[in-house]
Amino acid sequence: MSPTEVHDRKPLEKADGRVAYVVLGMHRSGTSAVTQLLSLAGPELPANVMPGDEYNQKGYFEPWKVALLNDERLRAAGSAWDDAFAYPFRPLAPAEDEAWVQRASALFLEEYGGVQWPLLKDPRVTVLLPLWRQVFDRLPVRPRCVIPVRHPLAVAGSLSRRDRFPPEKSVLIWTAYMLAAEAYTRDLPRAFVGYDALLADWRGEVSRIEAAHAAPLPRLTAAAARRIDRALSPDLRHNAGEGDLRDLGWAGALAAKVLEWFEGAAQDEPPSRRLLDEAAAELARRAADMAPLVSPVARDLDVARTGALEAGRRIEILEGELKTEHALLEGYRKAMFELEAELDAILTEET
Repeated sequence: MSPTEVHDRKPLEKADGRVAYVVLGMHRSGTSAVTQLLSLAGPELPANVMPGDEYNQKGYFEPWKVALLNDERLRAAGSAWDDAFAYPFRPLAPAEDEAWVQRASALFLEEYGGVQWPLLKDPRVTVLLPLWRQVFDRLPVRPRCVIPVRHPLAVAGSLSRRDRFPPEKSVLIWTAYMLAAEAYTRDLPRAFVGYDALLADWRGEVSRIEAAHAAPLPRLTAAAARRIDRALSPDLRHNAGEGDLRDLGWAGALAAKVLEWFEGAAQDEPPSRRLLDEAAAELARRAADMAPLVSPVARDLDVARTGALEAGRRIEILEGELKTEHALLEGYRKAMFELEAELDAILTEET
């Protein structure tokens, strides 16, 4: 696909309705790179986006208010984002679930307003997609999903560096998220994107996304293509995923089975879904034995982590408000000095 071909394509019409691009997958699995590409090609980010840090300098592109809500919903069901048994989805009592749908719907409208092509990326949405699909139905918004595929050992390397997770835990969480991403989107337009392929040839992956969605990206112009060229580069590949999953025992063997299916899907040749069914059954068996021990610990750690995150966000907001007030005060002082100077000049002329 050349930049000229990109520029000449016809964008979506307003009559096509409101469409949300939803990026699904595990933390550190390439969701930020995919979201950055999409955001440069038309779909719009929310009002409040999580900034970058030392682990992701180009930014996370996540709606941090949505992330906080998702964290709350996971805790309400005794889970957390790093709970290896967060799949399958845990419903609450009908009245409670209805309250969560209402909260999520209101927050979505607050973050995106009347945006024609909202772009939603929070990994937690992956394991909470049954909730968010109710939100999409109610608004209404038609979701188109993009699911990046990155080797779980690369994800584990990144999580080890950021969160000091052991690789067994990381690949097991990756397995749960990927099973959720596939199971909850079977009846939706969806594209599986190889992370390494995206960095090597994003145009080829965009063609696959558009074919899977049966629609072009809304504003992929030649100028947008040049910005994407600058944004996506091999230096985003911090962890190569070296090693053998089988060295990680049953967790690695389970992840290897899921990886085989997703690597095929990212090349438009998915193996039999039997691989995923077997993996889901194995995860359920392990959850029956281990979840009562693991989930409360993960939940309690997440409470502390989320509390610190929320406190940090509030500090940022207060600092921003203080800077604004300081700027206004300086403006008032400058105006007063100018008025006093004008008054002195007038009085001098009169005398």
